[in-house]
Amino acid sequence: MSGHRLGASLRWQALCRQPWLLHAPVSSGTPPAWVWPWLLANRHNVADWPDWRTLSRGWHHVRTTCRADLSSHLIRHVSRRHVQRPGADSPLLCFSTSGTTGHPLRVPSSPLAAAAYAVLHERALRLHGVRTQAGRGDVGIVLVGFQQRCFTYVSVNPMRGECGLAKVNLHPGEWRQPADRAAYLDAMAPELISGDPVSLSELATLALRHRPRAMLSTSMAMSEGLRSRLSAHFGCPVVDLYSMNEAGPIAAHVPEVDAFVLLQPGLHVEVLDDKGRPVPTGERGEVTLTGGINPCLPLLRYRTGDHARLVWSPLGPALRDLQGRPPVSFQHADGSWVNNVELSQRLRHLDLQRHALHQHTDRSLVLRLQSGAPDIAAVHTTIRQLLRELLGELPLRIEALEAEDKVRQYTSDLKPPHVLA
Repeated sequence: MSGHRLGASLRWQALCRQPWLLHAPVSSGTPPAWVWPWLLANRHNVADWPDWRTLSRGWHHVRTTCRADLSSHLIRHVSRRHVQRPGADSPLLCFSTSGTTGHPLRVPSSPLAAAAYAVLHERALRLHGVRTQAGRGDVGIVLVGFQQRCFTYVSVNPMRGECGLAKVNLHPGEWRQPADRAAYLDAMAPELISGDPVSLSELATLALRHRPRAMLSTSMAMSEGLRSRLSAHFGCPVVDLYSMNEAGPIAAHVPEVDAFVLLQPGLHVEVLDDKGRPVPTGERGEVTLTGGINPCLPLLRYRTGDHARLVWSPLGPALRDLQGRPPVSFQHADGSWVNNVELSQRLRHLDLQRHALHQHTDRSLVLRLQSGAPDIAAVHTTIRQLLRELLGELPLRIEALEAEDKVRQYTSDLKPPHVLA
């Protein structure tokens, strides 16, 4: 099933909120004025939020949370007001994340949150001098993936004259002929194309005649070299978005200020040290979020696992030297390349607390994992089978992942030809 789920009332609310999301200033650093009223108004709706005595001690006494908290005790972090009695006028949506940076999640959300994505994308595009124009009869955006298995759909955007949108998979196995991919996209002629560095790199290999007005890259960090190559190839801006399922679009990279400019007026961004204390402006720390566009999952000092320096630019507060989720491709035994998202999707059903996969230059694999499953031998057998299905007959060694280890989930000594340094 697909569709925007925006009834008449929700559509009116989304239209009223649109100018605020598009134009309101973004604040950061010290908690802005809206944080305390928002926190007090929602305090009784979220089980894991601190009591009044803790709040009275000040902002920095509010403990931080992380993805593992949401993964293990999600119900304690969602808003009871929005998820206990969802009605026909405000349906509850729930989707699963792939877990590319840690624990897979099921994220409760609402149509209003989904509608906010397009507005924040518009705000990011305006930072690059692009104004969207697609309306009725046009295809506004196509989201491209490049995976062996990928959820695909078509829908419309009621906020922009019912213009079309589609999510397609560029993997050749999804098409009768590989050349059909370019023919299909040329026929739709989307105003915007969105994807991750892996899928957008594959897009550049197609004999595509159509040129979008802009491209949006999400989910994984994009290198400057790849961004420049794609921009030159398609003759349009390539906007690198810092976004996550828990919070939506957070920031957009702007080359003129060499930083990711913050996008959400209702999202408070801090940069903290390992002990949860704010670092001085311009120093490196962990990106931490409060608020956000999703009323079902209000974030309170949520540590993202990503690190950056918070700076003030001519365009507003921004994150510089952001180290997020680098794209990682693993080489199959037959020489082809496999996106790390596919690995996350296949492994997420297993009882794994954490895992880290590395590929050496000889294509051999080392998997370090931490699992709470009682039958660890069965888990090892299942993982070996899954990796064999995805990557072929490659040597695989499985080791224990110690609890104190801080690791990136996917790493490789091999560099695929479509990813530039």
